[in-house]
Amino acid sequence: MNLQDKLRECQENQEALLACNFYNYETLRSILTAARETEMPVILQLTKSSIDYMGMSVAVEMARTGLKQFQVEGWIHLDHGGSIELVEECLKAGFDSVMIDASEKEFKENIKTTRKAVLIAKNYGANVEAELGYIAKLGESHQKVGFTDPEEARLFIEETGINALAVAIGSAHGFYQGEPKLDFERLSAIRKETNACLVLHGGSGIPDVALREAVKRGICKINLATEIKNMFMQSLSGLLQKNSEIDLRKVFPPAMLAVSDLVNHKLQVVSGKNFL
Repeated sequence: MNLQDKLRECQENQEALLACNFYNYETLRSILTAARETEMPVILQLTKSSIDYMGMSVAVEMARTGLKQFQVEGWIHLDHGGSIELVEECLKAGFDSVMIDASEKEFKENIKTTRKAVLIAKNYGANVEAELGYIAKLGESHQKVGFTDPEEARLFIEETGINALAVAIGSAHGFYQGEPKLDFERLSAIRKETNACLVLHGGSGIPDVALREAVKRGICKINLATEIKNMFMQSLSGLLQKNSEIDLRKVFPPAMLAVSDLVNHKLQVVSGKNFL
């Protein structure tokens, strides 16, 4: 099943796909282990930084081979693609889905750029995600307000033909200063006005109850990145402080297990399974 159809299915069933960023073999394996344990599908996300770090072909082949080896239903997605050139490069490399992020541009320019990505992606049958509104990126202010307007969302989707829209309803990338307050009424209004699948960025740190409420109101893809990096590094750091082991094959597994446990829990939350 292609990602477009899977997202639709999730939206109809009030479920969501967890989209996990991976940064190396260890984080990839941790994510896939959790997906296999829960028997749930997963989206494997790569940013430009991760692609540059691992190399395009290595990253894609590693993800594709991992999905096959772990027998997990999954898709490879470009997270926050900042240019049409990168979008096209990823599609040529075999990505199932791409995000073109022109959200910091003026509304009309965002439409224009996003429409170009949609036209290119049609040749590959790929899913296209875009963003509308202000969702604070790492290092940006969480105080700035730029929530997605429901009417603008409707127009944006109609003008671009995107499959999925990342909405600004109070989430942010990175760590939160306090408990995030999501604007659920706005989310419901956006859902009423649009026919695209809705995406929640900045899923790290949002309470389980809030994630479930967002899914009930139309979110069918939730991004998880910061918590994965943090869990791996904090676990690894704690282990290294207690011993002088230099064998990576012995040092990494405990940190990988911690990430797997995290992703396992998040998968169950977004799907609604075993959630109390």
